[in-house]
Amino acid sequence: MGADAHWVAVPRDRDEQPVQCFGAFTADLYALAEWLRQCQIETVVMESTGVYWIALFEVLEERGFDVKLVDPHAVRQVPGRKTDVKDGQWLQELHTYGLLRGAFRPKDEICVLRSYLRQRSMLVAMASRTVQHMQKALEQMHLKLTEVVSDLTGKTGMTIIRAILAGERDPQLLATSRDKRCKHDHTTIAKALPGHWRAEHLFALQQAVDQYDFIEQQLRACDEHIEGCLQAFVPDVEADSPQSPPVRTWRSSRSNPPSFAVQAYLEAMTGVDLTQINGIDSLTALQVMSEIGLDRTRWPTSKHCASWLGLCPGNTMSGGTRYRMRSKPSANRAATAWRLAAQGVANRHRALGASSRRMRARLGAPKAMTATAHKLARLVYSMLRYGTAYVDAGQQAYEQKYRDRVLTNLQRKAKAFGYKLVHVEDTDGGVPSTF
Repeated sequence: MGADAHWVAVPRDRDEQPVQCFGAFTADLYALAEWLRQCQIETVVMESTGVYWIALFEVLEERGFDVKLVDPHAVRQVPGRKTDVKDGQWLQELHTYGLLRGAFRPKDEICVLRSYLRQRSMLVAMASRTVQHMQKALEQMHLKLTEVVSDLTGKTGMTIIRAILAGERDPQLLATSRDKRCKHDHTTIAKALPGHWRAEHLFALQQAVDQYDFIEQQLRACDEHIEGCLQAFVPDVEADSPQSPPVRTWRSSRSNPPSFAVQAYLEAMTGVDLTQINGIDSLTALQVMSEIGLDRTRWPTSKHCASWLGLCPGNTMSGGTRYRMRSKPSANRAATAWRLAAQGVANRHRALGASSRRMRARLGAPKAMTATAHKLARLVYSMLRYGTAYVDAGQQAYEQKYRDRVLTNLQRKAKAFGYKLVHVEDTDGGVPSTF
């Protein structure tokens, strides 16, 4: 399977030429599906190569075939099968014996929502690059706006930049655009605005701002399509009516929220409020839903879901020895969303934050982030599967539970060695200690 041709193999008793090559044009895909129909084929497997498989996958599904997408790394373990013909025959033979497992792919309506959200993520990444171009142009003109404004694309930053592009050069007048919520005062901002007004740098700044404005327009259009998809799932939700803000114990730091109320659609789709979990905002929850779908029975347990996400430790054993404890590498977008959420959990004064800090002290930051993402994924799975609500016990309750567990283990070890733990009152009048 590639950009210009698709090789297809069927059992030898179905056609005189069991392996045939078809082109990659739309008419060729229709001819391929018709040939499989003539060969009385019901199930089809294909390798996931880039994005070339998507069009053929959709054509075959529309014609009633049971199509499975397989990972090429799982079927190329036998050497000597490196040609397209042999590769197709090898796939057909493995599929005949039932040795191939199809990759997870949600329903078509979820795939549509997922495509829009992935397009939105790409637009956000493009917008961040244009912001970097603006920062570079400002630095070349020796304007220290980024040093006195925390968000260059905020109200103060963009107002000053647009005034500069309109021809204003007076630092005092430019500083009057300061918003009252800015950390730095008017005098400090005015000191950062004298610069060298070279034409080529102003031209680069103008183009960066134009690109940013265009991408913002594209983001709004993308948000409209996303809202349309969500309305198809839950048409009874009134997005225009004022929604009561959810009671959160944390504050989201996401700077690119959607232009519509996502929370109402999420609660109607899932039946639970996922944003009650520390670190998860409505957009993160929506991205995860678009990647894993709404079928809560796709994975039997939360452990199966975490394994599919690539967030659980390795379990490779040989000779009774367990090795390769690292989690498997994965490009799963849902796992990436969990890892980003785990970064925001570490500094929260909640149970999840205390757990993350304890694992970071014991395992290091990278492993602690994966472990926290694993815990977040299992929490979300339980909420979606069983409809339970998340209740944060608090940092103190977690610390007390952890202390009790440590004391229980110490008592068990002391008893095994013939010792007994006793409480010793603190001479300073504090909490009793245990030795």
